[in-house]
Amino acid sequence: MFPGTEGRNPHHLNEWSTNEVYYLNMQRAREQLEKMENNGKRKLKVCVATCNRADYSKLAPIMFGMKANPDVFELEVVVLGSHLIDDYGNTFRMIEQDEFDIGSKLHTIVRGEDEAAMVESVGLALVKLPDVLQRLSPDVLIVHGDRFDALALATAAALMNIRILHLEGGEVSGTIDDSIRHAISKLAHYHACCTRSAERHLIAMCEDHSRILLAGCPSYDKLLSAHQRDDYADIIKAWLGDCVKEQDYIVALQHPVTTDIRNSIKIYELMLDALISFNKRTLILFPNIDAGSKEMVRVMRKKGIEQHPNFRAVKHVPFEQFIQLVAHAGCMIGNSSCGVREAGAFGTPVINLGTRQTGRETGENVLHVRDADTQNKIYHALELQFGKRYPCSKIYGDGNAVPRILKFLQSINLDEPLQKTFCFPAVKDCISQDIDHILETQSALAVDLGGTNLRVAIVSMVVPSSVRSLTSSQADCEGKIVKKYTQSNPKTYEERIDLILHMCKEALTDAVRLNCRVLGVGVSTGGRVNPKEGVVLHSTKLIQEWSSVDIRTPISNSLHLPVWVDNDGNCAALAERKFGHGKGVENFVTIITGTGIGGGIVQHNELIHGSTFCAAELGHIMVSLDGPECMCGSRGCIEAYASGMALQREAKRLNDEDLLFTEGMSLKKEEQVSAIHLINAARLGNPKADAVLRTAGTALGVGIINILHMVNPAMVILSGVLASFYESPVRQIISQRALTSARDIQVLTSDLEEPALLGAASMVLDYATRRTY
Repeated sequence: MFPGTEGRNPHHLNEWSTNEVYYLNMQRAREQLEKMENNGKRKLKVCVATCNRADYSKLAPIMFGMKANPDVFELEVVVLGSHLIDDYGNTFRMIEQDEFDIGSKLHTIVRGEDEAAMVESVGLALVKLPDVLQRLSPDVLIVHGDRFDALALATAAALMNIRILHLEGGEVSGTIDDSIRHAISKLAHYHACCTRSAERHLIAMCEDHSRILLAGCPSYDKLLSAHQRDDYADIIKAWLGDCVKEQDYIVALQHPVTTDIRNSIKIYELMLDALISFNKRTLILFPNIDAGSKEMVRVMRKKGIEQHPNFRAVKHVPFEQFIQLVAHAGCMIGNSSCGVREAGAFGTPVINLGTRQTGRETGENVLHVRDADTQNKIYHALELQFGKRYPCSKIYGDGNAVPRILKFLQSINLDEPLQKTFCFPAVKDCISQDIDHILETQSALAVDLGGTNLRVAIVSMVVPSSVRSLTSSQADCEGKIVKKYTQSNPKTYEERIDLILHMCKEALTDAVRLNCRVLGVGVSTGGRVNPKEGVVLHSTKLIQEWSSVDIRTPISNSLHLPVWVDNDGNCAALAERKFGHGKGVENFVTIITGTGIGGGIVQHNELIHGSTFCAAELGHIMVSLDGPECMCGSRGCIEAYASGMALQREAKRLNDEDLLFTEGMSLKKEEQVSAIHLINAARLGNPKADAVLRTAGTALGVGIINILHMVNPAMVILSGVLASFYESPVRQIISQRALTSARDIQVLTSDLEEPALLGAASMVLDYATRRTY
């Protein structure tokens, strides 16, 4: 104040002199300018809410990062959930030990550990959170993961117009966690995800790409740097005893599956029995607070685990020490996300039990026992995994997540409208439904690219009534081809793509008339295919200009339909799995015997592609070191002996030597010698032709024996034009040369007329129907 002005009313300017008014206006302008500058530089007020020990391990690195930048961030910490429960270790103390000031502690857990208690806990949190959030008034609330407590946080913040940053959205796993995680993602304004797949999932969920950060997992920032600590041996001794050495103990952590509590408790009991029998020192952590945890603890105590000399049962291990224990364990077992995420960074062997992590991206260190229905199965998994070491995996992060997230937070424009928008894909205008629309049949467009022909078909799960005969039954009509289109396969890439699109558009027009609802396009093609990207990596010599080709993009962009791509051998296996002899069979092999030799392997109901997508190249199994030259450049492959091209080659050789045709056979004018002539000659008693076919049958049989001895399928299905001819000789070779335990494996000829087309369609019908219907 200016001297002598203390008692004046600043709003009554007539009491002020002209100079005083001038200086007063200058002072006000200066204060206003300073206020504007301070607003431009003001700290971002971030509230981090943590509910349990697991999410704190992901949030703590971010909290430390913000604490190290006090000029940029104002950090508020809210603690709720199982952090504040004694039975779960009162883990809020580790937050205090990390020297974070906890602004609010909310007791939100309703005890009972059942489904109703989880719902009541969400309700209690929603009652208590508004006062806290209103008092703190943060610019951004950071929420992690997929817990029910986190859903309450996101709901409260969204309704109170507080911006939400969701960590680890877009991931896929089992149980109710998936639904909660995706619900939080829809409430959140910003996303920091861990993997490229999670990013794609968020985009597919119509989230704004500009508000999605592919950061990696924040816990990786700490665990990748902490892996090399020198005191890991002391940590092992502290938790497991002086005599326990590195890689000679097990870490066990199993949580209840809230959508299947009874089965998860059974798996937990079987796991404990297997661990007792395995007789290795084991650190076992108590389960989380989800419904079913109380019953799991009862099982543990009933078996005397807490008193067992081989076990150390604990409620909580500090994250830094837990990292060391996992990194140096002989094995980790259970269904914790730590096993499929953090353990991969160390190459620690992991046994994942049950369905809780189904869909998670995993490294090769994880062995899944999804149907963990016997103690013996789990014990066998322990024998396979214990003491192994795998390459370190960085699927979930590279150690630089926190700097990315802090920079992302600073980029948030608080002046932007708070109302989030969704990026919906373009869709056609809605039309009123009528009875025909409701009764449309689930269908797919199937495309088969062969060396000679290009074929497109409409394939339906149930043939529409407009083309169904009166005598057909529902079962007979599954996987039937409603209409098929065939053209010669063009020689150039551009002509081939144009023809595919033209034929598909024609089929889509006909599909409307035939009352078929086309859900997507499946493509079967020769060569090596990356089905994840829809790219042909290497083509066969029969299809020109077809290597390093993206098939999915042009078809999807033109037809506005999802597109799946795989090679013809794998498609034949998929056709058998859905429509043929492989239906309901967990492990089987399909072998195509046609122009070439190919196939597909189904293990545990899943198609095997291999690390570089060349698994099940069955035609190139070598059965001789110095046999005939194969098209792959090698010698002695099955394909060089038993394929249609190989038989045609031998037929031409015999014909050139005048040794092919016997009495009753003739070659029409301009007709080319083919494998059929060779087979007919053998049937009419030609010894030379018969010798060629015996050699071909033996080569195929020996190759199949190699397959039986490697993957031990329950069934071998022969498909293709030569299948019926080879069935008998293959069975004979197996009975003579296979190991005794493999001789009784079924060898069947496929009943499917168009396995490539049906397999291509099955890719669509298996995936698209789950989303659409």
